Amino acid sequence: MIRHCGLFFAVVLLLAFSATQPIEAANKEHQQMMADIRMLQQQNTRLQAQLAAVARLLESVTARLEEQAAVNRKAFADQKTLADVMSADVRVLREKIDESNVRLGSLSEEVEAVRLAQAAVPAAAADPSAAAAPPGTTPAPRPGGFGASPSQAFETARSDYYMGNWSLAIQGFESFMKTFPKSDLTDDAQYYIGETFYMSGRFPDALTAYNALIERYPSSNTLPDTYYKRGMAQKALGQLPQARESLSFVIKTYPSSDAAFLARQALDQLNVPKK
Repeated sequence: MIRHCGLFFAVVLLLAFSATQPIEAANKEHQQMMADIRMLQQQNTRLQAQLAAVARLLESVTARLEEQAAVNRKAFADQKTLADVMSADVRVLREKIDESNVRLGSLSEEVEAVRLAQAAVPAAAADPSAAAAPPGTTPAPRPGGFGASPSQAFETARSDYYMGNWSLAIQGFESFMKTFPKSDLTDDAQYYIGETFYMSGRFPDALTAYNALIERYPSSNTLPDTYYKRGMAQKALGQLPQARESLSFVIKTYPSSDAAFLARQALDQLNVPKK
């Protein structure tokens, strides 16, 4: 009886021990899995932190690149504006030089007239029969004005323009066009005829000359300036709609020219409402 009881307890203990083995193995496996999960979570946290740092660095670099691009665009725009302003200033300065040359020419003619008058007084006293030249006589053409080459002839006429000798300049340019009708400077001569009329205040004649250039020389390199000066002549004559049309044509057709810059300024003045 006692032997049977002892055998029974031994069997029970053996079964209990056998049952605890799988449980302990499962606990160890579970603990290992939890440890692996924690390790992966830590690695994921570090990777997320590094990714955030890289994203911030990328945003900073992008912002700096955008700032630099904006600075470059502004610098380019400033340079272009400065170039446009300098080009316009050069054009205005050139026109002022032309006006100064005109005034200097007028003064030179006055001084020369006074000198000739002073020289004529002793001659008239010595020879009373000498007849004085009638006032208002058109000056004779310059000798040698039309030399061996078209360029010399053109420069002779243009020198009269710069000196303010309007009648001589017009006569010289017209004679040049008749003598050298196929010269590359013929359209320039026509342009200077218009300029001479404009500078002397003969705006209807200037307008006629500009229109003739536009009609006869459609490929002339003077067209931007010609359309601009035609607009200014029309403005001087009170033909404001026509003036706006001429100035707008310059801006639209030759937008990068000096004449277009001046035309914008003139058009802005025309479009300012009167108070």
